[in-house]
Amino acid sequence: MTRVHSLARSLVSALAALGVAAYGGAALVTVADVIGRNFDLPVQGVVDLVQLLVVTGAWLVMPFAFMSGAHVGVDFVVKALPGALRVPLQLGAAGVALALVGLMLWYGFETFDVRSAYGDRSQQLGIPVAWYWYPLLVGLTLSLLGVVLEVLATLPKGTGNE
Repeated sequence: MTRVHSLARSLVSALAALGVAAYGGAALVTVADVIGRNFDLPVQGVVDLVQLLVVTGAWLVMPFAFMSGAHVGVDFVVKALPGALRVPLQLGAAGVALALVGLMLWYGFETFDVRSAYGDRSQQLGIPVAWYWYPLLVGLTLSLLGVVLEVLATLPKGTGNE
């Protein structure tokens, strides 16, 4: 495994850890709000905060799912195929994933650009809507990397993947 490959895997894993921490943050904010309401001290902007944290968690964990091959698949069918069929099938699926994620990134950036130009903000706290889009754009960009890393991990030895 090359140093670049190792660094890329570490980056995707660190991003996933940050995404999981964002989910934990959403849970903590929700619990703090529920407890605070019992003492007439609710968390201001709880909806905005929880939405931002959940969106962040979802998009930052996605590259790890691609990298580790944790996406939905029919493993018992794929694993039953001989290597001569399995590898081209996996490469084809990776190509489709790259195309779809690339399109999502392209259109996501276009939408981000429009929403940012209007200066949209969240309803309760006035958080710039761009903050909700940054995790999406970073997650999609690194999902492309995650797909490539998964392909490199599944290629048979002797194909330049040493």
